[in-house]
Amino acid sequence: MIQQAAGVSKSTVYSYYPNKEALFVAVVEAECELILNTVRQRKFPERHLADMLNAMAQTYLEIVLSRDGMALYRAIVSEATRFPELGRRFYLAGPGAMNDAVAEILEAAETRGEIDLGSIGRDTAASLFVNMARGEALMQCLTHPESPASAAQLNRWAKDAVTTFLRAFEKNASGGRHRVHSPAEKAQT
Repeated sequence: MIQQAAGVSKSTVYSYYPNKEALFVAVVEAECELILNTVRQRKFPERHLADMLNAMAQTYLEIVLSRDGMALYRAIVSEATRFPELGRRFYLAGPGAMNDAVAEILEAAETRGEIDLGSIGRDTAASLFVNMARGEALMQCLTHPESPASAAQLNRWAKDAVTTFLRAFEKNASGGRHRVHSPAEKAQT
């Protein structure tokens, strides 16, 4: 299909790529870069961390849960055991790069004193946030392919991730982190 779309011979394609795996990796990396460029090109609100994270999560979910995004994900997962390098390159170019983009936002917010990431650090915090946004959403869409996510669901998943994340890391008015009480502690009050 690639050879036909490019209007060249198979030998021309394979002069650039030594095998099908290398060609597939190049296609996957190009798709991931396209997705990340879409996220990067969106104008996110710069006033409040919550607004920035919500906009980023919604944009990411729109792309990842799209028909093409889901098809790419399924293809990578199904081939990752046969081609481990493909899975690794996909992670680095897609989910890993998204984590990096969120980490930059978190680093700036921590510098401004909006959040306290403590010993967890920005990279782990970014990974936790992206996974909170993507986790349930991806599972729902993978297990219910006939029912694509609605705008309301995307909004809810993004907001839930932001709310949970900020409860854990946002500084309160006195400069400390919000304290989340366990059910037992709540019962004592």
